[in-house]
Amino acid sequence: MNKDSIDAYVPHAITPCEYPNFAGNVVKNGGDLIPLLIDSKETGGTGVTNGSVALINDKLHVNLRHVEYTLYHAEKVKYAHPWGPVVYLHPENDWRLITNNFLGVINDDFTDWEYYSKVNMKLDVTPIWEFVGLEDARVVQWDDKIFLTGVRRDTTKNGIGRMELSEVQLDENGKWEEVSRQRIPIPKETLETINTGPSYCEKNWMPVIDQPYTWVKWCNPVEVVRYDPTTKETKTISLDESKYVNLDFDFRGGSQVIPYKDDYYIALCHVTNLFKSESGRKNCTYRHRFIVFDKQWNIVKYTGELNFLESHVEFSCGMCFHKGNFVIVFGTQDNTSFVLKVPQKYLEDFIGV
Repeated sequence: MNKDSIDAYVPHAITPCEYPNFAGNVVKNGGDLIPLLIDSKETGGTGVTNGSVALINDKLHVNLRHVEYTLYHAEKVKYAHPWGPVVYLHPENDWRLITNNFLGVINDDFTDWEYYSKVNMKLDVTPIWEFVGLEDARVVQWDDKIFLTGVRRDTTKNGIGRMELSEVQLDENGKWEEVSRQRIPIPKETLETINTGPSYCEKNWMPVIDQPYTWVKWCNPVEVVRYDPTTKETKTISLDESKYVNLDFDFRGGSQVIPYKDDYYIALCHVTNLFKSESGRKNCTYRHRFIVFDKQWNIVKYTGELNFLESHVEFSCGMCFHKGNFVIVFGTQDNTSFVLKVPQKYLEDFIGV
């Protein structure tokens, strides 16, 4: 993390979480919590986290983010590292934050992979920034093609982040490989250079699964954008700043945006509290809310803040509906990955719809 990022953190208290053990309550009400594991020989024992899930051709496709570091977070700030309560533990000879992606198909119980492999990002170029790889990739199928869409920050010398769209296919050996890549410009942006552009880092856009090349770019106020693969332009198709919801922390992107009961969409967004510890070092909490939109992109409902497992650093990139359950894949502390199967009635009661 560079100095400018650290200075951007502002003091905030760690506020109480309204729903601190959402996963535990789901399990008590008929749901299920299942760890998602891949062979540690393929990861070197470092973290597999921040997963995504999509139902494609009646098969559950899961992508897991593998990070070549271990995150340490002093939850109670009692045993903080001299560098602060948030520390990335790297190999001594490589301080970059490196991301790989493992994509596969898993059975309905999430207990056995049919197959998975590390995605061969064939179109990679030599990275020139310390954040390497396609981060927090969401799985989506548009125009009968399977894509991973996330942020990449390794193509400029100062880490400008833009959403990218990588089409992936199975090769002749049954391994996933990237076959095309598009860097998604933000609306009205026609030229990207290191020193120009109206924003520094675009990330966590939520793909709308039934509207090709469409994302919810920002949740509050709701901004929806659409990319044209032919013209290579992105346009804002919905934005009404008068509908801003005045809360302490904004809704930010999380899962895909999935159709819900014909007239609505539902998504899982995250709420980030960035602040400094008592010693002036960076700290943070990541929580989540469910959010419901109507087809005109008005916010119809949103829940209070929740933690899945009562930890302060949790993140989700994926949700789908499958066999009577909302299926959510999430990671904790950048080290572990779980799937939470939430019965439909429980979630509807929780949201209040």
